[in-house]
Amino acid sequence: MNKLFIQDVTLRDGMHAIRHQYGIDSVIRIARALDEAGVDAIEVAHGDGLAGSSFNYGFGAHTDWEWLEAVASVLERARLTTLLLPGIGTKVELRRAYDLGVRSVRIATHCTEADIAAQHIAVAREMGMDTVGFLMMSHMIEPDALAAQAKLMESYGAQCVYVVDSCGALDMEGTRARFEAFDRVLQPTTQRGMHAHHNLSLGVANSIVAAQHGATRIDASLAGMGAGAGNAPLEVFIAAIDRKGWPHGTDLFKLMDAAEDLVRPLQDRPVRVDRETLSLGYAGVYSSFLRHAESAAQRFGVDVRSILVELGARRMVGGQEDMIVDVALDLVRRRDERQAARN
Repeated sequence: MNKLFIQDVTLRDGMHAIRHQYGIDSVIRIARALDEAGVDAIEVAHGDGLAGSSFNYGFGAHTDWEWLEAVASVLERARLTTLLLPGIGTKVELRRAYDLGVRSVRIATHCTEADIAAQHIAVAREMGMDTVGFLMMSHMIEPDALAAQAKLMESYGAQCVYVVDSCGALDMEGTRARFEAFDRVLQPTTQRGMHAHHNLSLGVANSIVAAQHGATRIDASLAGMGAGAGNAPLEVFIAAIDRKGWPHGTDLFKLMDAAEDLVRPLQDRPVRVDRETLSLGYAGVYSSFLRHAESAAQRFGVDVRSILVELGARRMVGGQEDMIVDVALDLVRRRDERQAARN
């Protein structure tokens, strides 16, 4: 096993866990700790990527530029990375991020919409950035169909393409099948990556399986800080692969300390597998829907699990957060109709 490229997403996916409310002091402390612990890259942005701060996705406590400037000021070795979703972020934001020191970007699309990434991937490559294709909701289509989308991203210039288990719905067999499909169509020089969520408690296992089947880049976060039940917990993943003797270049104890001392105290809702986050993985629902669905459930007096299962049945995807209230209202209407019929 060659050394894995460890990408931390505490300061991007982790935004979802606290409604994008990281303070600058916390961002600086976490980034410095990650850098000193030896991670290869640190991703920084609103949870929905550059320019994600909005009514639909949630307003951030700070701008992307303030967060990026703060992290750039303390990094000694880790690569400063960001995320961009075409249709939310634009080439303008990408160029501004580059000016602030970002040298790697993940261009994220729904797993069937790689074609909308062509412009952004091309611009990133023109600027000399490490450019990654990020296929979200990768469980929703069959492995060969996902590989065809990865091939499109490769053809646009992506140097690495990710299997992104946004819902934490994949198991180990499904993870393996997707990387085997990648092998059938991608060039050997195109790197593969894995972004796992932990809603079925399989984030670490899926990340290990991905590495065993060609993934060289692995995403994880301190204390699993991320949407839903969180991402693969970084310190747990490192402990597991360290026991296997795999090279990773990080300091496990420093990661443990950062997770316990810097990240867990910020969680206003524990990042864990519980009845709500388990429902995300069970129903195959986008992990960042959790906090929105919980708000809607409280507002309209319905079980959040019912909202999540209905969202899964309707195959809602990232970007359709506005539909969560519609689903809650539909459930209220059905409940009222049943009560009226009984009366």
